[in-house]
Amino acid sequence: MAINRTRRRGGERVDYWPGFVDALSTLLLAIMFLLSVFVLAQFILSQEISGKDTVLNRLNSQLNELTALLSLEQSSNQDLEDQIRTLTSNLGKNKEEQSRLEALLSRGAGAASTAEERADLLSETLDGERKVSRRALNQVSLLNQQIKALRTQMAALEDALDASEKKDRESSTKIADLGKRLNVALAKRVQELNRYRSDFFGRLREILGNRDDIRVVGDRFVFQSEVLFPSGGAQLNPAGLGEMTKLAKALIELGREIPDEIEWVLRVDGHTDNIPLSGSGRYRDNWELSSGRATSVVKYLIQQGVPAKRLVAAGFGEFQPLDPEDNQQARDRNRRIELKLTEK
Repeated sequence: MAINRTRRRGGERVDYWPGFVDALSTLLLAIMFLLSVFVLAQFILSQEISGKDTVLNRLNSQLNELTALLSLEQSSNQDLEDQIRTLTSNLGKNKEEQSRLEALLSRGAGAASTAEERADLLSETLDGERKVSRRALNQVSLLNQQIKALRTQMAALEDALDASEKKDRESSTKIADLGKRLNVALAKRVQELNRYRSDFFGRLREILGNRDDIRVVGDRFVFQSEVLFPSGGAQLNPAGLGEMTKLAKALIELGREIPDEIEWVLRVDGHTDNIPLSGSGRYRDNWELSSGRATSVVKYLIQQGVPAKRLVAAGFGEFQPLDPEDNQQARDRNRRIELKLTEK
């Protein structure tokens, strides 16, 4: 915190204000802006990732169901393959039996049976083999249909996974693009507000003139309390009414120029010195006095036509001094009203 150094030369007081204080204030503002951008980007990113996780969880559930179905189908497939091997073996045995019977017929063997009986037996055997072959073919056809259906389901699952991966890539791209656009928009908004703040301070300097008791500290316009209020009071004195009338005029003109999409406000901060109040007056302590003075300024600006939604009043008591020294000069500097043009 800068300390005002003064010298008296020929009965006049000359104030020297270090220029690096303005640079430090601007750097602090930039750091706060970058932190806000980071928090907002993290919030948007967490929302997008949460939606993506929900979709992936649903797809994983479907994949588990299809995996279970595939396992079941593979088990059924194995059973059918075992049945096919058994039927093939039986067919081989029946063919051997058929060959043996045909050999017996060709040799005219068979003492207990006639040629007609042997022919009937052979015909019955062949009919049975044909029935077994048809059942086996039907089972093989059913198995092929089940395998085809399973392959169709697996292809659908692969398509769903591909679509999910594509959506994930698109979401990541959108998040990155959104972050870039957000950074650009916020940077543009801050630049615009800084430009209007500079214009506002320039107009106030022209209106109020070069006075020792009214100065610019960083991004704030500072009025010494003695310019606006009587000692220990919060009602604007005649000189203070005149200064606040000039301020209201400049603020109304600036409000017409700032675009509606910029949510700006003028913050009026009240500060006191570190001497406690007696407690017997209207204000019991410095908290109430600083808040009362800031509120008086805000109410007067509203009476002069400044929109109430563009004003904020705050009291800080003696707890944010400009000069931490405990002497009369420091107390004089710390009793002040600060004006800061900022964004909601």
